[in-house]
Amino acid sequence: MSSRQDKEKAVNVQVLLRCRPFSDDELRSNAPQVVTCNDYQREVAVTQTIAGKQFDRVFTFDKVFGPAAKQQDLYDQAIIPIVNEVLEGFNCTIFAYGQTGTGKTYTMEGECRRAKSGPKGQLPADAGVIPRAVKQIFDTLERQNTEYSVKVTFLELYNEEITDLLAPEEISKVALEDRQKKTLPLMEDGKGGVLVRGLEEEIVTNASEIFSLLERGSAKRRTAETLLNKQSSRSHSLFSITIHIKEATPEGEELIKCGKLNLVDLAGSENISRSGAREGRAREAGEINKSLLTLGRVITALVEHLGHVPYRDSKLTRLLRDSLGGRTKTCIIATVSPSVHCLEETLSTLDYAHRAKSIKNRPEVNQKMMKSTLIKDLYGEIDRLKAEVYAAREKVGVYIPKDRYQQEENERKAMADQIEQMNVSLEANQKLISDLQQKYDSELQHSADLSKKLEMTEKCLDHTSNLLSTTKEDLKQAQYNLREKDFIISEQKKAENALTHQACVLRSDLEKSGRDNASLYSKIAREDKLSATNRSVVNTFQTDLASKLDVLSSTLNASIDQQNKHLKSVEHLCQSCVDSHDKATSELKKKILASKSLYMSHMEAFQNVVLLHKASANATLEDISSLSAASCCSLDQLIACVEGEAHNIFSDIQNLLTTHRSELTHFTQELRESFLISLDRTKEMSTFIIGLFDKYVEETSKLHSHSNNTHEAQMKSIEDFQIAYEEQSKSEEQKLLADISSLVSKHITRQRELVGVRLNSLGDAARGNKAFLDEHTSAMECVTKDAKRKWEIFAEQAENDCKTGSSSSAAKHCRMETMLQECACTVDSAVQQWKKSHAAVNDLSKKHVIEVEALVRSAVENNGQHEVEIASSRAVAEEHAANSSKDITQDIDDLLEESRKSSSRVMSTIEAHFAELQQLQENHSSQAAGVNEHADKAFQSSYKDYEPTGETPVRSEPNVPSKGTIESLRAMPMETLVNEFRENHPYESSKEPKPSLIPRSPLATLN
Repeated sequence: MSSRQDKEKAVNVQVLLRCRPFSDDELRSNAPQVVTCNDYQREVAVTQTIAGKQFDRVFTFDKVFGPAAKQQDLYDQAIIPIVNEVLEGFNCTIFAYGQTGTGKTYTMEGECRRAKSGPKGQLPADAGVIPRAVKQIFDTLERQNTEYSVKVTFLELYNEEITDLLAPEEISKVALEDRQKKTLPLMEDGKGGVLVRGLEEEIVTNASEIFSLLERGSAKRRTAETLLNKQSSRSHSLFSITIHIKEATPEGEELIKCGKLNLVDLAGSENISRSGAREGRAREAGEINKSLLTLGRVITALVEHLGHVPYRDSKLTRLLRDSLGGRTKTCIIATVSPSVHCLEETLSTLDYAHRAKSIKNRPEVNQKMMKSTLIKDLYGEIDRLKAEVYAAREKVGVYIPKDRYQQEENERKAMADQIEQMNVSLEANQKLISDLQQKYDSELQHSADLSKKLEMTEKCLDHTSNLLSTTKEDLKQAQYNLREKDFIISEQKKAENALTHQACVLRSDLEKSGRDNASLYSKIAREDKLSATNRSVVNTFQTDLASKLDVLSSTLNASIDQQNKHLKSVEHLCQSCVDSHDKATSELKKKILASKSLYMSHMEAFQNVVLLHKASANATLEDISSLSAASCCSLDQLIACVEGEAHNIFSDIQNLLTTHRSELTHFTQELRESFLISLDRTKEMSTFIIGLFDKYVEETSKLHSHSNNTHEAQMKSIEDFQIAYEEQSKSEEQKLLADISSLVSKHITRQRELVGVRLNSLGDAARGNKAFLDEHTSAMECVTKDAKRKWEIFAEQAENDCKTGSSSSAAKHCRMETMLQECACTVDSAVQQWKKSHAAVNDLSKKHVIEVEALVRSAVENNGQHEVEIASSRAVAEEHAANSSKDITQDIDDLLEESRKSSSRVMSTIEAHFAELQQLQENHSSQAAGVNEHADKAFQSSYKDYEPTGETPVRSEPNVPSKGTIESLRAMPMETLVNEFRENHPYESSKEPKPSLIPRSPLATLN
């Protein structure tokens, strides 16, 4: 039993494998990789080529860390649990094992020298196991807020000699090499363990002090450069942390819990031929390999369960004795290189590590000590140290030479080894003797048991022979009874089976009913949840729809106000255009009347000039006639001679004057007719312009009335839509609250139809307004174009009339000049004739000739003066006519320009109004689309109908057995069954059965 408990307590050594990345030299030489790590499957594959064939050897470990693994990963996954067990009171050991240059020191120590320079006490990323364990220990102790003490030791095993790396340096003239050669003895502690006498224990209070001690000890450690590693460790190191934690029991008693963590950094095994070690370095390598070989033999012996384990062959194995097969929890970190150059050492390391997995330790929690016991032990240690100090000071005791002391020590060690071997063999022999004794005792006991059984058998044989005769009859009776019982049992089994079957059927029906009830309850819960969700969706949609309709109503009101403003501006523009046209027409009428009066005054001036010219000509002719009559008496003969010629000349002059008078009369009449025609055309144009403006006023009033009617119709339609929607919403809300699941689709349809009809009516009204405005705009454009065309025709006709009047005036003027010239020629010829006559009758009528010449000269002067007055009057008339035509043309152009400006302003206002209507339509369409989209989203996406899950049970009537059916399943009474069996199978026997003396086992199997 105890061996079984020991096996249950046994724990395998935990083995981790870490593969370092390629070094710079290996990368430069392109060394092939032969080691492949699978972190997830915890396997390591080594590729090996033998006789040209490639083989893969696969090793499995507890954890595997590849070249990409970080220090933090290794510590978190493997070391943290071990440190926690140390704090629970276990002894734990962690040591690195592998070839030189594979990263053992880096794994254990890392960059501990830079640990103190991290921010806020944080460790660098390259910190190893030792500094991280120290930090974890102190962080945990500080969190526990308990009293504790921590002691550390740091020793070095170099060439099988133990050196204290924390020993204080003595201030003396002894050389450094002499001080470093001071070794410490390794002794048994009497409890199966070992201790190093004289090893310094440093008490620390925080992690920084440990880092300082670690840095100080690492600086003393022996390292050297080889071909395989620039800083190769030439010795083994053991860093131990002992923790004492005070605990209090429920009774108030103080106990001390002790835990110890051993952190071992082994020197790496190396091939001297490849590492380049010579002389001292070669001896170092030999000692290292020797101690590691001893460690390998110890591992082999523990795995193969050999009788003798060679712990004493090396100080290293003696130090690790408790960690290998003892009471300590052990973790081995095996380090390898991925390069093909280290294949042999890699395989050796993997073999040792794989075998070490089979080592079983039996870890035990260190016994908690009472505080008084610890104090007592400490007092004993103090007394012992005082005695040693006193003996050393007083030199009392035994003093022998150093060589003899070493010899005796060696002999004592050899004798101790022999005693240990003899003890081992003695233990084995005692164990063998005890096994043989146990076998002998068991054989004796077995023989005694056989004798007792023989005696009992003989007695039973006699008794059996006596009972044999009665047993046959009992057997027959028992067989009959068994048949009877079998019959009864079979009948009861039938009834029981029937009842069991009926109970199973009822149970299945009950379970089905229970499941159906659960399904119905779940369905009711889902429907309640869906109804609540849909109710919230409907409420949310109602709120959002009301807000969006408010926004739409405000948009329509703003648009209506904007349309009213535009209509007022159009009305103002039309009114200003009508006023400007009225003003221009009145001014044009005034100018036409002024031009008419001016032309009348010019006509009167022409008539006065003609009458004056006629009166002066008549007076001149009368004077000439009187002079001629006065001198007729004296010149009868002469006049008689030239009477015919003078008569012809005067007749020609009279004809010319008559023709001149008629031509002036005709020219005056033509001018009057042309001015009358121009006046009629101007009146016609004024009438057309007044009609045009009347049309403008009429169209504007129509547009204003249509806009008012449209606004009233839209407002009424919106109010009707709002009232209808509120009434419909109220009625639909009551109906929806009553039966929301059945009326939601109908409600959505009715809402869409109502909104669609209203929106279509509003859209048709807007399109009708647009068409009406377009029609009136086109009508106004046609009227404007017609007025412009009429004005252009009128201006062209006025210009042609002016040109015609000017050309006719010029022609008449030319004809008058021609006639005057002919008259002057005729007068000149008459003068010449009179000069001839005067020359002939000079002597007779000098006086009368002079008077006639004076009269003729005054007539010529009067004619010239009349001609000048006519020319000046004509120039004034032409200038006035041109100015009047120019003023009328300018007024007409100004009127046309004002009409164009008014039309452009009206068109811009209409375009702005049309743009605002389009914007209103777009906004209305977008908001209507938003309402529709929100409705679709609310009632198609958010609103959900109940979807059957297929879990609702089908309605079925339970098959409940009747009372008669249940009674029919009841078994018959026992007496009835017995009587029935005995009637069908009577028992035949010659004698009464005797009671059986051997008890019969019950019919358990049958029952």
